[in-house]
Amino acid sequence: MDKFDTLTGIAAPMPMINIDTDMIIPKQFLKTIKRSGLGVNLFDEMRYDDDGAEIPTFVLNQDAYRDAEILVAGDNFGCGSSREHAPWAIKDFGIRCVIAPSFADIFFNNCFKNGILPIALPQEQVDVLMKDAEKGSNARMSIDLDAQTITTSDGEVFTFDVDPFKKHCLMNGLDDIGLTMEKSAAIDSFETAASQARPWV
Repeated sequence: MDKFDTLTGIAAPMPMINIDTDMIIPKQFLKTIKRSGLGVNLFDEMRYDDDGAEIPTFVLNQDAYRDAEILVAGDNFGCGSSREHAPWAIKDFGIRCVIAPSFADIFFNNCFKNGILPIALPQEQVDVLMKDAEKGSNARMSIDLDAQTITTSDGEVFTFDVDPFKKHCLMNGLDDIGLTMEKSAAIDSFETAASQARPWV
């Protein structure tokens, strides 16, 4: 998993509330077990019409936001079914951070496991960041995970809370497998001792 320390990039405004995981990645794209290739179908039903053509009014189809790395969204982001394909699609598109007033718990935790930083902030602060994001590609937002700060294009700074263990994992690029591999020496030692003590196993 990629390490996350600082990020400066374009923020896309998506003020809708209750964006669920089926809106993030519709069910017909859940057949794959690969984490790559889903970005093209992120928000599929909002991005494309029935003929597969882009809907020009959708934010990520607009030239200013095609390279967005931050998403500023409405309340209760990631609600609905607990599909891990949702953060896979977000990450594959190129978005590394989602900011919203609140998140569904399972989606929130899945973000950390896939290298995405979800930040929950009070609505009034999200409103300021939403307005900043609406300025387009010339207004770049900066996020410092170590300092736990968000800086707007105008220099206004907000602080955010993050669980220390989840912060450690993101900053060191550790998913569940990576965390296990940190204990590889202890695991090898245990297996060696176990095989000597119980050679019949």
